[in-house]
Amino acid sequence: MSIQPEALLEYNLIKQLKKLKYEPIEIKDDKTLEKNLKIQIEKHNNIILSESEFKRILNHLSKGNVFEKAKILRDRYALTKDDGTTSYIEFLNSEHWCQNEFQVTSQVTVDGMYKNRYDVTLLINGLPLVQIELKRRGLELKEAFNQINRYQRHSYSSNSALFNYVQLFVISNGVNTKYYANNKKQSFKQIFYWADEKNNNITNIEEFTQIFLERCHVSKMICKYIVLAEVPKILMVLRPYQYHAVEAIIDRVSNTNKNGYIWHTTGSGKTLTSFKTAQILMKLEKVYKVVFVVDRKDLDFQTTKEFNSFSDGSVDGTDNTKALVKQFSDDTKLIVTTIQKLNTAISKERYLQKMQLLKDKNIVFIFDECHRSQFGETHKNISNFFSKNQMIGFTGTPIFVDNSIDKKTTADLFGTPALHKYVITDAINDDNVIKFSVEYIGKYKEKKGSATNIDIDVEAIDTKELLESDERVEKIVDYILQS
Repeated sequence: MSIQPEALLEYNLIKQLKKLKYEPIEIKDDKTLEKNLKIQIEKHNNIILSESEFKRILNHLSKGNVFEKAKILRDRYALTKDDGTTSYIEFLNSEHWCQNEFQVTSQVTVDGMYKNRYDVTLLINGLPLVQIELKRRGLELKEAFNQINRYQRHSYSSNSALFNYVQLFVISNGVNTKYYANNKKQSFKQIFYWADEKNNNITNIEEFTQIFLERCHVSKMICKYIVLAEVPKILMVLRPYQYHAVEAIIDRVSNTNKNGYIWHTTGSGKTLTSFKTAQILMKLEKVYKVVFVVDRKDLDFQTTKEFNSFSDGSVDGTDNTKALVKQFSDDTKLIVTTIQKLNTAISKERYLQKMQLLKDKNIVFIFDECHRSQFGETHKNISNFFSKNQMIGFTGTPIFVDNSIDKKTTADLFGTPALHKYVITDAINDDNVIKFSVEYIGKYKEKKGSATNIDIDVEAIDTKELLESDERVEKIVDYILQS
């Protein structure tokens, strides 16, 4: 197989990006980058800036680390102009992400601790928000990952430090292409292929570019699907299955009154998926409240803690039912509570007067681990009480007919089919979970001797009774503990 040189890979990538309506621009160094930034900010904000005004903007942009710059990027800057008036400068249109200015450049040289030259940079409104590092076909992808790590150490923070505004990295050797957030704590195992809705990985650089780097999509990923995790102070980006799940939920809530559920295997990051879902749903005009419902008190605390780690103070944990009822009435948009407290709030006489006022509000309920306790009277009470409820379930182990409770399945409660699936086999294929080690120790066989001494199955074994017997389970546990 012929090996494609890196230069040709870069040439073809830029050619493809031009076809996707990226404006090509030659940027040699920091100073050229700053001049272009001034032009793009003026264009995006429909304003003319003096040199002193732009210098104030540049000073503002130069502040902070990667995490703090990610916040600056998403905020407006109150610029005091030379005449004393104030103009609010937008660096990124997060609500209408397609309405930004898109450019592509290559081989930008930055002279920091060492002189570095970057492969391909995507600029949005003049700021470098996506950095693409290429290696020729045949080389390991980790070489590109390590090179970006060197850039972060050697030159990204140099001069005006505009390259610390990079939100997403893309690395490719042509055959394999992955993306990840600008997070110095990221390991090579925490970078992702993009995938379609059926979890088919898109590895080739040409196909990846056409889908992921398309202007509206990549800006949507930056504006909607990067999480600024407040407690660890890092950027996190959703994996493709998380993205497709959230998109499916948003579409269901925005355009229908139907329920739905997400089947994502254990260990696939359902808390982050549900947090991003809640964060976006809260902003929908039709949604009055988003209520995240769990079924145990320890999970109530843990989920509140995890949600607040993504966005500090985003969830005001409810210690009792009275506090929960108050949250339903005030301007709290996101509530985390247990199903038991929620049931108390709508069934006890002392709370009903306040709760009755909310019966006809559009409330979205997100049920964590919806296979556990959603099949009793409590679920029915909640559904019957709130006339305009929409229920979204997350589960790693949905209930089907074969393992149903009182013949009720997950699909019966939340609708069919699942809005999105990412099952254990998908997670194993993506190396997102530890692979199973399967050993067969012994076997069961019903036998009856005959004149020819051949073992014959004379009747079906009651496999359910056999496999679920306490004696068998105890022997398996003993074997595992002794291994």
